[in-house]
Amino acid sequence: MQRELPKILKDFLVYLTTIKGKSVRTRKEYEYDITLFLRFLKAVEGDIKFDKMDEIGIKDITIDFIKEISLEDMYLFLEYCEVQRKNSAATRARKAATLKSFFKYLKGKRRLIEDNPADELETPKIGKKKPIYMDLQEAEMFIAGIKRSNHYYRNYSMIMFFLNLGLRVSELCNLNLTSIQGTVLHVIGKGDKERTVFLNNACIQSLQVYMQKERSYIQGAIDNEALFLSQKGTRLTRQTVAKIIKQINNDSGLNKEKLTPHKLRHTSATIMYKSGADIRSLQHILGHTSVSTTQIYTHVEDKEIQQVIENNPFNQLG
Repeated sequence: MQRELPKILKDFLVYLTTIKGKSVRTRKEYEYDITLFLRFLKAVEGDIKFDKMDEIGIKDITIDFIKEISLEDMYLFLEYCEVQRKNSAATRARKAATLKSFFKYLKGKRRLIEDNPADELETPKIGKKKPIYMDLQEAEMFIAGIKRSNHYYRNYSMIMFFLNLGLRVSELCNLNLTSIQGTVLHVIGKGDKERTVFLNNACIQSLQVYMQKERSYIQGAIDNEALFLSQKGTRLTRQTVAKIIKQINNDSGLNKEKLTPHKLRHTSATIMYKSGADIRSLQHILGHTSVSTTQIYTHVEDKEIQQVIENNPFNQLG
């Protein structure tokens, strides 16, 4: 794929990872969005049907071609993404952010364009969704649903790490034996930023049992630095962990809709906040750069809001 990209796009992708510290996954998303955008422009220019866009090469794209791109072209692309590709507002917002970042690089870092058409590009409005999470009773039901199979101790320990520490699934998969020093866990988060969190008793005890009763018996475990291993002795992938969560959700009888590893992070953050965690501590535990990101976990249930109003002393005067 890389050799099919124009040099200017390759340079931008390298800049994203080496200078901006973006993850490989984020870099691939940027590559996909910009490739689609450039193919779309060539399709419009050459009157090529959209269902043939995957066949359009973009290696010959030059800076002269890019200089001709207008704000209207970008809105036309976002319209195509909405109408033809049925992209959600969130997906279109990501694409708009990608374009803004790419053109900002071309003008600000490379000085290859004089005017930045993406400066005025407005991002599609995203309706606020209520975060999906489990309450404490549901979480207890979920934990009880972990089957006592060959990987019970591993799965139980992983769930303890998710629910007690609010880890991202990529962070959990990337944990090594050396990530733990006493009761301190070193986590590599987004953009390769490291943070430390403290293991509580639930994490420590579940980990000790997993290490003693399961990990030490996995073939090849002694040669693998990954903390959580598959049956084959390899590092777990995000996809495998997602399947494990889905299976536990079914086995528990909870059948919570759209319960993913990230929803376990939501659950952890929400319950910690409701249990008295302050927003700054929560920000550090979750590894958020901005406190505004952490604030999505501070939502309050409608019934709780109603209870506050019911408990208002002035309510007794009516």
